[in-house]
Formats: sequence, structure tokens, C-alpha cells
Amino acid sequence: MTDLKRIAVVPGDGIGPEVIDAGLAMLKAATEKRGRAFEWVHKDWGAEKWLREGVGIPEGGLKDLEENYDAVYFGALGDPRIPDMAHGREILLGMRFGLDLFVNMRPVELVAAEFCPLKNKGPDEVNFIVFRENTEDLYVSVGGNFKKNTPDEVAVDESVHTRKGVERIIRYAFEFAKSQGRRKVTLGDKSNAVRFGGSLWQRTFKAVAAEYPNIDTDHFFVDVLAMELVRRPEHFDVIVTGNLFGDILSDLGAGLVGGLGLAASGNLHPGKIALFEPVHGSAPDIAGEDKANPIAAALTGAMMMTYLGENDIAQAIQESVQEVIAAREVTSDLGGALGTKAAGEALTQRVLGKL
Repeated sequence: MTDLKRIAVVPGDGIGPEVIDAGLAMLKAATEKRGRAFEWVHKDWGAEKWLREGVGIPEGGLKDLEENYDAVYFGALGDPRIPDMAHGREILLGMRFGLDLFVNMRPVELVAAEFCPLKNKGPDEVNFIVFRENTEDLYVSVGGNFKKNTPDEVAVDESVHTRKGVERIIRYAFEFAKSQGRRKVTLGDKSNAVRFGGSLWQRTFKAVAAEYPNIDTDHFFVDVLAMELVRRPEHFDVIVTGNLFGDILSDLGAGLVGGLGLAASGNLHPGKIALFEPVHGSAPDIAGEDKANPIAAALTGAMMMTYLGENDIAQAIQESVQEVIAAREVTSDLGGALGTKAAGEALTQRVLGKL
């Protein structure tokens, strides 16, 4: 990466532009105050472009990202005018698959005990990370419909797992645990019912774990893992799993910390461009009403700053999020009375005060 960091900004649909505007204002102010060189380039990839041109990502768009940008700061996709989410698959999955962003990283960190639906659980008990394989499994779109729209219709979706894909996400989880002083890596699978893919995950996990003797390991079938995350989240530190299971478990994790409005994620390939996005959807029902919670977009920005080596800015954002929540300088879903823009401005002022 060069001294100048170029970020592609893709606000997307619905509330995406509102929360990204709030997050971007914070990031611009923080990087400028610290004298860091950033260039922010907007991309109009979303429903409007799709409806207007029939294209989500223009020709050459992925190559441009890969060659000329350090990261993508992404909002949300989803528009009721496109009920099958065809544009969403082309844009978001297009970037994940086309850029080979094989790591989906979902921190589950409770900011305030009041937001956790579990009794007697605080930030010390709810603090783990889900690493989800991001380019395989049922999401590869291998399959089809036979005898469609008849009583005999058959739908087939193939779940694809490769040794390369499984090994690299498991290894990334162990490397992360090692670098961050995390104590344990847990594998979640369904190898008791899914014979072939499950066996591959089991064998690969054991082989990679043997290279990290100082890191504890354990294993849960994914249905039991979901139950245990609710019963005793403090048992978990780093979780690694497949694409489908990770999609589900990470949203369960968001429920433990107060909902998708507080959940951030990163889509990574070490040493290459990365994509950062708040986990929530486009919420078209409140789009344009200044009601959307910008904190997930802010925490997503913090993840991006960490990835780009701007640790002081990331820490300032994380600390400021805790402060605005405690002070109720937040949107109504978190017990405050501020709109999206005002909540973003309150957060920005606290971030600047720490830099």
C-alpha cells in the first residue's frame, strides 16, 4: 500500500447513503486531523444504476478496484423494485468472489450490558469473533430448478468446499488468534450429517491446529454451537466455520450485542484490497427519514482503519462509540432522540477530541 490510501465508497441503497455519509464525515475529519493522506472515491453501484443501465458493477470495475484501491467502504443493498436482489448478488457477491475475499470477519463485542438480551452478561462475557469462509459453500450458485412451476419441481443447490478454501480460512483464524493473544479457536460444522464437506473441515482443522500447539481448540456441531452461544457466550473466543453457517451464527452474535445496528464486518484477503460493510440491510421503510443508526457504519470504519494501519483512529472511534451510547447521543433504537446526521456529528466530535 502507498502512503496515499484510496478508498472506494459504495453507499448502495436505502439507508446505505445516510449511514455511509455519517461514517464518511467522521473518517474524513479524523484522517485529516491526523494528517493522513486519503482519497475517497464514490461509486454509484446500486439499485438506481441497475434499473437505469441493467448493470451492477460496470465492465472493468473489479479490476479497477483491485489495482487502484486499498479498501471499499460499503453501505447496504436492497430495493423493493428489484425483489429478487439480482443487483445485490452481482455487486456484493461479485466483489466477494471476484476479488477472492475469502475471509468474512464478524466481531461480536458487547458495548453495554443493557443491550444484551441475556441475563447477567456484560462486555467481558460477550466478546468473540466469527470467521466465516466467504467464497464457497452454498453461495457458489451451482444447481438449478427442474420441472419448474409444476407439482414435480425439484430445486438443487450444491454445497462446494475445497481443501484450499477450507484450509486458508482455518489458518487465518489461527493466525489471528496467535497475533491477538486469543486463547482458543472453535470449529463449527455439521459433520454428523453432512458427510463429505464435514469430513474435509474436520480433517483440515485438526491438521492446521497441530501447527499451533499453544492455542486451545474445540468443536461443536453448528446447531449445538448456536445453543451454546446463547447459554454461555463467554466460552468462545475465535470461531471458524463455513459460509452458510457463518452467515447465520454471526447474525445470532449481532443479537447478543444489541442488533444489526451495532454490527460491523470485514471481507478480507490478506495483502489485498478489503471490503468493509455494516451488517444491517437497506431498510427501505425508513430510508430518507434520518432515523437510521450510523454506529454500525462507524464501527465498520474503525475496522477499515485497523486494516489500513490507522490504529489510533480506530481506537478513538471504538472509545467514542461507547461514550455516545452511555450519553444517549444516539438514535431512537438505542434509547436516544437523535437523527442519523446528528448522531453521526456527535460521534465525530468525540472522535476528534481523542486525536
